[in-house]
Amino acid sequence: MLQAKAPLVTRHDYQEMPEGPPYFQVVEGELVMSPSPNMFHQDIAGRIYAMILQFLEKKPLGEVFISPLDVFLSDVNVFQPDVIFVSNARRSILSKHGIEGAPDLVVEILSPGTARYDKGSKRKIYARTGVKELWIVDPEVKSVQVYLLTRNAETPAATHGAGVVFKSALLPGLKIQTTAIFKSSLPK
Repeated sequence: MLQAKAPLVTRHDYQEMPEGPPYFQVVEGELVMSPSPNMFHQDIAGRIYAMILQFLEKKPLGEVFISPLDVFLSDVNVFQPDVIFVSNARRSILSKHGIEGAPDLVVEILSPGTARYDKGSKRKIYARTGVKELWIVDPEVKSVQVYLLTRNAETPAATHGAGVVFKSALLPGLKIQTTAIFKSSLPK
């Protein structure tokens, strides 16, 4: 017996939904609930956001945002990355509804409910739609995988563990110390 395939959820359908919580994302037309992140996750997001914001105050190369903020990558892909950077050259994608296209840099912090999407289909969609750099932050192993998506969406350009200082290809002069990202004393 054939099963009917569920219709794709589109950007229009998504925008008709009430504002969260709960929060949802649309991944290849599938509505995916994103459970509220824990305090440790939010602490990491806040630390990364603050580091980039402080850097941009000295070197105004663009704008940085923190979730929840909708990123409309296509009609069937609407994401809410944890931290987002849009360069001055791409300011035209900023709108009152969110970000209308691929940001330059996306940071995804892994959570049990969304990790398989973040490491799988979302990473590939980011590459396909023009995101240049992706950081996948793993709070459990305290590492940051940096993908340069214009080169290779399958293999990280680098994986940075505890005690490492790394740089962004998109933000010359920005140095991120992994110890500072993961130094929270909050419950995991």
